[in-house]
Amino acid sequence: MANAGKTASRVSDVMATDVEFIAADATAQEAATLMGDIEVGALPVGTPERLEGVVTDRDILYRLVARGRDPAGVSVRELMSRPVVACRPTDTLRTAMDLMAANYVRRLAVTGEDGTVVGWLTLADLSRRLLVDEPPVQAALRALTEEPA
Repeated sequence: MANAGKTASRVSDVMATDVEFIAADATAQEAATLMGDIEVGALPVGTPERLEGVVTDRDILYRLVARGRDPAGVSVRELMSRPVVACRPTDTLRTAMDLMAANYVRRLAVTGEDGTVVGWLTLADLSRRLLVDEPPVQAALRALTEEPA
């Protein structure tokens, strides 16, 4: 990576490009199974060309489990969150973080100029990058773990 040792300044430097989608007519049980299989907390709903929403583990918990609904009988469409907040691969990480904060979301779809999903950016992706590559964050963490003089 060209930016080794520095914070990546663009979403494209941090985003995941292997994005797994689920169909809106899939069941909540299928969504939960897929989330567990690929170890994610959210799935984009639809296709890269037609993003319909996002279904999260919290959607399943609060809109399904807490209400005692049958996961095999409820579609992802009934649970998913909309609209989907998106950014561009060329956006700065600051822009992405601002979008997440302003919209109270932990994940962003990354879309190309034509609106097609080309990636996925999570708060965890951003956090890992900041913890690994941001010197002020590293210095603060070292200060917290060092013995007082």
